[in-house]
Amino acid sequence: MNPRYGAGVIAGRAQSPLIFVDVDGPLIPFRARRVSRKRPSRGADVRRLDRTGNPLLDRLEPDDGRRLLALGGQLIWATTWMAEANEVISPRLGLPDLPVVDWPDDDGDPEHGLHWKTASLTRWAAGRPFVWLDDEMGDADRRWVAAHHPVRALLQRVDPYVGLTEADFSAVRRWIGQIDPTDR
Repeated sequence: MNPRYGAGVIAGRAQSPLIFVDVDGPLIPFRARRVSRKRPSRGADVRRLDRTGNPLLDRLEPDDGRRLLALGGQLIWATTWMAEANEVISPRLGLPDLPVVDWPDDDGDPEHGLHWKTASLTRWAAGRPFVWLDDEMGDADRRWVAAHHPVRALLQRVDPYVGLTEADFSAVRRWIGQIDPTDR
């Protein structure tokens, strides 16, 4: 096994399903979200965090961090933000530093219709059940994972204009509840 895959497993979570999380689309939707009553006021802490200059960060829903943690899987950044997700996104969502998928430079072009992340995430999962929350995967990715991954996987496509919704979280909770303990 390539040491880069599965290398970020957090102690105590080795038996829980992996949850790969993309940022752009699922957490930062393409359209602005409706203002939530739970959003923090524009106080000093928020201003300090907003020094990145990225105006789209206002589209993050702070409650998504709590909802992701409540799923009970091991959260892993699967985003082109890479380690910057821990520096910029995690604090805004109340998440700890998460393992980050280090995208290989040597994967070549994916098969026709396959998302460029699919093979890497499947290898990273190293035979463990996983959820992938992203806005870009499709049926070709689901078929490929089913053919190349020995246990269950849920590829949950998130509407990139809306971001994660209660329906997405419900689908993941249902799926995790159905995992056979021997697959963990």
